[in-house]
Amino acid sequence: MAILAVSSLGLLAQMSPQNIVARLEKELRSIASFQADFVQTSTSTTVSAPLRQSGKIYFKKPDLMRWEYGPPEPSTYVYKEGLYLSYFPEDNQLWKQKISREEHETGILGILFGKARLAERYVIESSAFPGGEKGSAQVKLTPREEGDNTYILLEIDRKSWMLRRAVLFDWADNKIEYGFSRIKTNIDLAKDLFEIKVPPDCEIIEDAGPRKK
Repeated sequence: MAILAVSSLGLLAQMSPQNIVARLEKELRSIASFQADFVQTSTSTTVSAPLRQSGKIYFKKPDLMRWEYGPPEPSTYVYKEGLYLSYFPEDNQLWKQKISREEHETGILGILFGKARLAERYVIESSAFPGGEKGSAQVKLTPREEGDNTYILLEIDRKSWMLRRAVLFDWADNKIEYGFSRIKTNIDLAKDLFEIKVPPDCEIIEDAGPRKK
């Protein structure tokens, strides 16, 4: 058993970053649903202190995703069938925005849906970065074409092949980091979980701009 364990670790260590990313995408495409806790840290070059928020994320195939953010800025974001809904209870506003296929397949949405076609869109290489957990693989994705992100760092669990962490950098060196934990896959999620219930007097803004997490 010990020899087998050492052999398995050796095979994992020899995997190329391209193969590691392919395993991540294969795992994400294979699951029907998942839920997880997340921590999001937004760091701006124009603001001294990072904004840290936490909450829960829910995903159900083929095209349903919900993000629930807690304090200091409680909000709910739902993606379903090409429509992005953003609810801000403190402002009593619900924003509705259509998302193009290109937007759906890039950034954090595309990665989590397993639709990003990472090998086609990015140059993939190994790149260790601070705070990595034992038993994880770390890769850097550099876009082949100019877009919102200059590069993306991913940390992937080598046992479950699920995403532990994603860090997205833009052209101004601002970054958004997502950390995922307590991941549960292939669980029963009711379809109405991906609806947003709002008060009768809620202001609904159609075709809203880019105010989203």
